[in-house]
Amino acid sequence: MSRSFRYSAVAVHIMLGFLVLNSLAETCYAQQAYTWQQLRDKFEASNPTLRAGEIGVAESRAQEITASFRPNPDFTLSTDGTQLLPYNGSWPVFSGTQFSTSLSYLRERQHKRELRTESARKETAIASSQLADQQRTLLFNLRNAFVQTLQAKAILELSRANLAYYDQLLSVSRDRFNAGDIARVDLDRLELQRVQYEQDLETSTVNLRTAKIQLLTLLNDRTPIEQFDVTGPFDFVEQIPTQDELRKMALDARPDLRAAMQAVDKAQTDHLLAIANGSTDPTISGWYTHNPSFNNPFDYNTIGASVSIPLRIFDRNQGEKLRTQLDIGRNTQLRDATTAQVFGDVDSAYVTVLSNINLLRPYKEKYLAQSLQVRDTIAFSYQQGAASLLDFLNSQNDYRTTQRGYLTLIGSYLTAAAQLNLAVGREVIP
Repeated sequence: MSRSFRYSAVAVHIMLGFLVLNSLAETCYAQQAYTWQQLRDKFEASNPTLRAGEIGVAESRAQEITASFRPNPDFTLSTDGTQLLPYNGSWPVFSGTQFSTSLSYLRERQHKRELRTESARKETAIASSQLADQQRTLLFNLRNAFVQTLQAKAILELSRANLAYYDQLLSVSRDRFNAGDIARVDLDRLELQRVQYEQDLETSTVNLRTAKIQLLTLLNDRTPIEQFDVTGPFDFVEQIPTQDELRKMALDARPDLRAAMQAVDKAQTDHLLAIANGSTDPTISGWYTHNPSFNNPFDYNTIGASVSIPLRIFDRNQGEKLRTQLDIGRNTQLRDATTAQVFGDVDSAYVTVLSNINLLRPYKEKYLAQSLQVRDTIAFSYQQGAASLLDFLNSQNDYRTTQRGYLTLIGSYLTAAAQLNLAVGREVIP
């Protein structure tokens, strides 16, 4: 085997090694594009605010255990009659000592324990609904950041395409200038117009990075921006549920309305508990005594029992009964206010979505194609000397404005759809 052949083989292996390393590096640093569902699952699993809310629900559930406790019995051991000094030359220290043990228990009446437990359980249900409402709001913020990222990506792609298209026209215009077909001032005006496209590209790049940073913050993720990306449809749908259907969905799904209704139910239970706490609870006691100091000669071992009943003449829990009765009315008013808010949120979001659809429909059916046709026609005419420079610049600007306006309206529609999902309490427009 010749030396040159061996060197060639070594060079080939080195080149293959570099290709493999380059491929691995590209794999390691490749962007992972998350769909909306993947982002939502990641958010629900890692957001610290939701984790803190779940701990709060667990704390409320632990209070149910405390509320269900029965009263502890009381045990007493006592002695009396022990001699401290000798008497008549003898000192029988424990001969006259009385030993007594007693056991007492508070008997709760009027189902106090059951009502306490029920109130604690309803408090946990309210905490769970409030956590779901907090999650609803945070998901809306996440969806907004997701939409802003998709919009920034779409505008960035449009800016790149516009700049590439304009550079092609500039190349043709330079050839025409070199051939003496256009004046120097016209070429300078064309080159100055390129600044707008460069500015669009730079602004779109910054907006995309900012939107990704907001998403990563909500996800509590430290992934570098270059390795993070999202993907999803950036378009609109014309068919949405009717306003009455959305209202019915919201009444069933809104967690804040559910929490308000649960608060009324809990207030009613608390009022029953206040009434029960105003009742009398007897204390039942029993005792055993050894060597009591009675006159009965056979009283070495005795037993006894008693019932203690508090006389609730002044304190019958009147204040708590009145407070809980008023609390029922207060929570009822809050429930009605939340219901009105639900209808208002749904109606407002529904009108906004319809407005965006009405604006987007002519863009998709007519304006986008017209702006493209006018741009290409005027550009061709200008290159052939049949259109003025002003017409050419205006057609370019009209196309740029129309395309960006359409993408901005798509972003507004998706934001309004997220607002409608927030108002209903679940996703009705994916």
